[in-house]
Amino acid sequence: MSTELTVLLVCAAVLVAVTLAVAIALLVRLVRTRRALLRAGLPIERQWVFWAAIAYLVLPADLLPDPIFLDDIGVLLLALRSMGSAADRPSAPRG
Repeated sequence: MSTELTVLLVCAAVLVAVTLAVAIALLVRLVRTRRALLRAGLPIERQWVFWAAIAYLVLPADLLPDPIFLDDIGVLLLALRSMGSAADRPSAPRG
């Protein structure tokens, strides 16, 4: 195996590992955000956003092949942003 090929394979492996780590960190943050919203008693109107993001991360059907987690990271970031905006809005009085 040539030196250039070895360097290329190592760089690709590092890139995959870094994007996977970012995706896992965002998944953990998404789950913690959902738990915090539920504990605070805030209604989560968009629970489907949480479950859709989890399904997109787990299911094999992706826009990009699975070693490239950039699309998964994008979906998780959108879900976090959506859930965060739901938390920032004042809840309607119940009654």
